[in-house]
Amino acid sequence: MTETLTQIDLPPSFPDHTQLPEEDGTFVFAQRAVGKNFQEHPQSILLTDSLGSVLQQLHPDGHYAIGQDCGIYWRETDPPEKGAEAPDWFYVPNVPPLVKGEIRRSYVLWREFMAPLIILEFASGNG
Repeated sequence: MTETLTQIDLPPSFPDHTQLPEEDGTFVFAQRAVGKNFQEHPQSILLTDSLGSVLQQLHPDGHYAIGQDCGIYWRETDPPEKGAEAPDWFYVPNVPPLVKGEIRRSYVLWREFMAPLIILEFASGNG
């Protein structure tokens, strides 16, 4: 009886939130510069603040993520930003708010396997 070993070439691992772009020219994710952060819209801040006590009751362990002007990478594409959307606000239950001790730069669906439960896009402009 002989045993044959076959080498299997695995695809490269998917990038995580630290390896993906934060802008693509058509939409801009949160810029981590002075005066700008992921909480750009006043509506986002108001919504997050309003839901704070409810979210604490639902998630006493703090395991939920809120994204504000933050990209959701929902499929792997080349270039990567073509597989992303950047809604004004989203909520994902049962995921840690930090990844490896860092604030999320984006939400990477293929890493978490948990789709956002609520996604909002606010109407804006001058009319």
